[in-house]
Amino acid sequence: MKTYEIITLTVNPSLDKSTQFTGLVAEQKIRCGTPRYDAGGGGINVSKAISRLGGESLCVFTSGGSPGIKLEELVQQEGIAIQTIPTQNWTRENLVALDAVTNAQYRFCFPGATISEAEKENVIRTLEELKPKYLVVSGSLNEGMSTDFYQHIADIAKASGTKLIVDTSGEALQKVLKKGVYLVKPNIGELAKLIGVERLETNEVEAAAQKLIEKGSAEIVVVSLGAQGAVLVSATQTEFVAAPNVVKKSTVGAGDSMVGAMVWALSQNKSLKEVVQWGVACGSAATMNEGTQLFKLEDAKLLFEEMQ
Repeated sequence: MKTYEIITLTVNPSLDKSTQFTGLVAEQKIRCGTPRYDAGGGGINVSKAISRLGGESLCVFTSGGSPGIKLEELVQQEGIAIQTIPTQNWTRENLVALDAVTNAQYRFCFPGATISEAEKENVIRTLEELKPKYLVVSGSLNEGMSTDFYQHIADIAKASGTKLIVDTSGEALQKVLKKGVYLVKPNIGELAKLIGVERLETNEVEAAAQKLIEKGSAEIVVVSLGAQGAVLVSATQTEFVAAPNVVKKSTVGAGDSMVGAMVWALSQNKSLKEVVQWGVACGSAATMNEGTQLFKLEDAKLLFEEMQ
């Protein structure tokens, strides 16, 4: 079996539909345009971002029912290698709708159906067999899943010497950081919660990130600052990258694009400054497209070049 340097895991993927409509009126039929279908879920989007940059990864995700079959087709159409964990319950579907009158975007996200203990064990067993250099765990957990699930993944990564990269939120994030990871990407609000404060100002981010590093929660902390850009903090280095000025059409997938770009850059032995620059470039480029699309390579390259 072929080995992969990068593996992404999505336990709660989604089949994403995006469309447009004209005017939102309560209790009336809203006529929508022809929907576009995209494979969604944190790890899947990360694999798509890596692929667009010319990299390679193995995309591991759960898949159930007809939405799962469509999801598999969409990922493979992008030339990405997949390994699926079959589930009895169907893969969830999400909807993104853009009002052409106001340019307001509405995102309807549904919870993932429960997965059985046997299916969870299948996920664990699959990762124990694969020993990549980088493992990216991204996205939410399914209904009823214990928030310590990613802690088990961290144990597997440590046992195999794998560098674990995490992009999730809430209790699942707090718990996995107790085990320690290689890289974590919180936004400024999530970072505040992680260090036990109500809010953080931009000038407090570096010190807050250093607290996580000193505790052994992560080796590298990349904090997303939204429209301001991002800051990467390690034990010995801090790199702030301002977000370029672009016309934003959708923020869906921007965070995943950022993570995918950073993992790709790490696998290419780029400097930490370039790692966060590629992350911001691809994240910003993703906002230039409508619906659930990610970035276009030419846009990302242009934005990266402008940063130099």
